[in-house]
Amino acid sequence: MGIKDTAEEWQVTATRTPFQGAKTGVRTDTVVMPDGTTATRDYQTHPGSVAVLALDDEGRVLVVNQYRHPVRQRLWEIPAGLLDVPGEHPLRAAQRELYEEAHVEAEDWRVLTDVYTSPGGCDEAVRVFLARGISAVEGERFAVEHEELDMQVDRVPLADLVRGVLVGELHNTCLVVGVLALSAALAGDGPEALRPADAPWPARPYEA
Repeated sequence: MGIKDTAEEWQVTATRTPFQGAKTGVRTDTVVMPDGTTATRDYQTHPGSVAVLALDDEGRVLVVNQYRHPVRQRLWEIPAGLLDVPGEHPLRAAQRELYEEAHVEAEDWRVLTDVYTSPGGCDEAVRVFLARGISAVEGERFAVEHEELDMQVDRVPLADLVRGVLVGELHNTCLVVGVLALSAALAGDGPEALRPADAPWPARPYEA
């Protein structure tokens, strides 16, 4: 590759956290600029997330639909959740989210892509997995609450999701990134060329 993102950290002379919620917070850093001046930068702190693009044998993607209050919409999404257990392996978290939200397991897992959702205002990093060989899981279902109480689960052909993204009908970050990344992978070297499920993730280091 000709270009790639690189690690860099400018000097921070002061920092404070004016708000800290149950999972996320807001931090204000005073940062030294290239000309020696300083500027304050406010951003949301976030533990990180995982998302799962689960593809069945018929080329359909497992999607969920739920209300998202900040944007006042019901969004179609792929299963996802917080990395709220320090040091947890992201694959374990992804497998848990797929089970809890869709009661499904998968035989083959690969890293589809890694993204920062809004790097200008939030430090959230998301690892999007591709899960194949999916099947229903027997046993007691996860007890849902809040927005998940009326969550809908469906399976939609990948091509339909790509069209929905391009015409502006689907907006969830992980769904948009996931379906376009998978479409590109299928048109290129194929899913087998994707990174293994335990590939290093510098944005959120984890325990093996």
